[in-house]
Amino acid sequence: MKVADFDYNLPEELIAQSPSEKRDQSRLMVLDRDKSSINHRVFSDIIDYLDEGDCLVLNDSRVIPARIYGEKMETGVKVEFLLVKKLENDMWQTMVRPGRRLKKGDKVAFGDKLQAEIVDYAEDGTRIVKFIYDGIFMERLEEVGNMPLPPYIERENLSYDKERYQTVYSREDGSAAAPTAGLHFTKELLKKIEDKGISIAYVTLHVGIGTFRPVKVDTVEDHNMHFEEYTIPKESADIINKTIDSGKRVISVGTTSTRTVESSAVFKNDKWYVTEGSGNTNIFIYPGYKFKIIDSLITNFHLPKSTLMMLISAFYSRENILDAYKVAIEEKYRFFSYGDSMLIL
Repeated sequence: MKVADFDYNLPEELIAQSPSEKRDQSRLMVLDRDKSSINHRVFSDIIDYLDEGDCLVLNDSRVIPARIYGEKMETGVKVEFLLVKKLENDMWQTMVRPGRRLKKGDKVAFGDKLQAEIVDYAEDGTRIVKFIYDGIFMERLEEVGNMPLPPYIERENLSYDKERYQTVYSREDGSAAAPTAGLHFTKELLKKIEDKGISIAYVTLHVGIGTFRPVKVDTVEDHNMHFEEYTIPKESADIINKTIDSGKRVISVGTTSTRTVESSAVFKNDKWYVTEGSGNTNIFIYPGYKFKIIDSLITNFHLPKSTLMMLISAFYSRENILDAYKVAIEEKYRFFSYGDSMLIL
């Protein structure tokens, strides 16, 4: 299977550079796999497609202000860090720029309360960095850090990004990018959903460095997925498994939630269930994969030739997804992180 099979042409003006005025007023494309139909709604209408007894799975990972700018202490050269994974003892795996200027032993200052030392080289050209600071690390990071907007958002951080590039239910610090399918929910909409009798199960998957890495091979099967940390609390596993036993739908909000529950699947008593606990997953979902847990999927519009395009093509089909994307382009939907959304039933 060729990576090029998941390509499409997107007019640059359809790449969303800012969020919709209101979270739940972004547009919603509804794909019905049984009817092979496409409907155009707004996101607040999502409740019309949810039934009592269904379960929404939400990723509650919180984006940290992971992009920080400083100066190399020996020379004053301007540098940029992007924190991608917390290790231990104030160590982080970090993307650095310019990489050729930052070698083992170099020190960087981010203002007068936060410094870093390059202690080792890591995979994919990243560095292992140790931070030195006064007080509490996350407080220092909040003072100097910026939200790690993806590179296709071609502008500087604005004040609203700290709130809008974050789901309203985020609570577990650790992501280097937002689980963007959840950006459309408001607290009021979630309350209406719960009042209708739909269960909500929270899982955590911290979005890591793979979000920023393009697929560099020609053949899908040759791509190696990055590892990401996930947690499924017992309460959430119980909610999802009760939904499975009742015959109702498990509806995943985003590809990260999907990868989390599919990674934890275990077969028992003639059914697939999720398993509580924590782990690391590098699950790679592409056409041919048989989904074990999720029945429907809420997602954004994804980059051409990305692993996310492959995942949603596995859930529906490559041909149908590409046809839907053609319609989205014709209808001038907004694409990528701050863009519009899709519900695949």
